[in-house]
Amino acid sequence: MEKHGAETYGELNADVYDEWHDIDPTDAVAFLAQLVEEGPAGPVLELAVGTGRVTIPLAAEGIDLRGVDASEAMVARMRAKPGGDRIPVTIGDMADVDPGTDDRFAMVFVVFSTFFFLMTQEEQVRCFANAARRLLPGGRFVLECPTPDVARYDREQRVEAHQVGVDHVRLTTVRHDPVGQRFLGQHVLITNNGIRLAPAFMRYAWPSELDLMARLAGLESVGRWGGWRGEPFTGEGNYVTVYEKPATPAS
Repeated sequence: MEKHGAETYGELNADVYDEWHDIDPTDAVAFLAQLVEEGPAGPVLELAVGTGRVTIPLAAEGIDLRGVDASEAMVARMRAKPGGDRIPVTIGDMADVDPGTDDRFAMVFVVFSTFFFLMTQEEQVRCFANAARRLLPGGRFVLECPTPDVARYDREQRVEAHQVGVDHVRLTTVRHDPVGQRFLGQHVLITNNGIRLAPAFMRYAWPSELDLMARLAGLESVGRWGGWRGEPFTGEGNYVTVYEKPATPAS
């Protein structure tokens, strides 16, 4: 991990990210747009904006969107898409939650499993604190995270085949570090032309741990759901959590 940084995942995955993670953003956009309508007036900030999968359609709803991302390559892919060049993006570590302005935000959000790309508990706590600091009173911090499924790992490792074709195989290989709460993974694409590696390292946190980070940052829990459609959270799969900055500080 000595050569791994905040920008590593994006720089090595930007050209295949949309193809390998083809996820319909419709439900996420509807959920987030409803929160914006209910909350205080102000701009919205996405952490790890990536290729704009959620940000571009959300901005098309008339919402004032800003973004932060550590990877210039990912942002370049976003800016090449229709509407992507109109969204201001600051290149930086999402743990710092620094959009390069003095604005305060009605909502800060991070989707998919990206929050877990912060590789230490300290970085994750700092992200919560900085997000809370940049929120308006009544503003929301929204996270989509996967529930850690450590039972999938045999002797703390796993290999999974995603595609098998006549001329290619795409795998993921992962080692689990239960002490550091880390998944150290590689996307592996094997073709007749050679082998491509794209690392994906993350530090997972349990839902209760996220709640504690929120409390330390002065945020209150609004709710947790099993998806963007408001499904009940059953402790499996991806889930959505909403925290709120109190309108008045706690005494």
